[in-house]
Amino acid sequence: MQQLYDTLTQRFSLGEFTRQRADLAFITVEAVRLHALLRHLRDQEGFTHLVLLTAVDWLEDGQFQLTYLLNNRTKCQDLGLRVLIARDNASMESIHDLWAAAATYQRELREMFGIDFPGSPRLMDDFILEGWNAAPPYRRDFDTLEYARATYRERPGRETRDPAAHMKQQLYGDKGDV
Repeated sequence: MQQLYDTLTQRFSLGEFTRQRADLAFITVEAVRLHALLRHLRDQEGFTHLVLLTAVDWLEDGQFQLTYLLNNRTKCQDLGLRVLIARDNASMESIHDLWAAAATYQRELREMFGIDFPGSPRLMDDFILEGWNAAPPYRRDFDTLEYARATYRERPGRETRDPAAHMKQQLYGDKGDV
């Protein structure tokens, strides 16, 4: 994988390289360079399968990290490309023209994180959260408890326990108070 990275750096401006194991590595790429790099990896380097596209919300840094995981079936290698984009008005170029399956991932990321992929087919159609009007639920600033309290009524007979105290009681019984 190091050899692939060295070859790619001769043609593309790349960021950090992280080798996880012999058959898995990650490269950080600027958003504006991603599409051309993906096309090259698909057409020239044998990474013909888009395994997944996912996101991480780095709330404290004001960024989303998009990770595009590609597979080269011939060499049994996986390569992840990491792209950081601004969290505010998050938008990233669509790659559905390279892999049709990317449109599904992009729809999910729009709905769950609020990331826009202009030009991606059916991007604005309800996908997982039919009729959802609240903030995207996978954003780290989404308050699940507040949403649940505002949306659902309390049901009698339910009690809330502190998870740590409850597990201590389950494991140690009354001895846990010592």
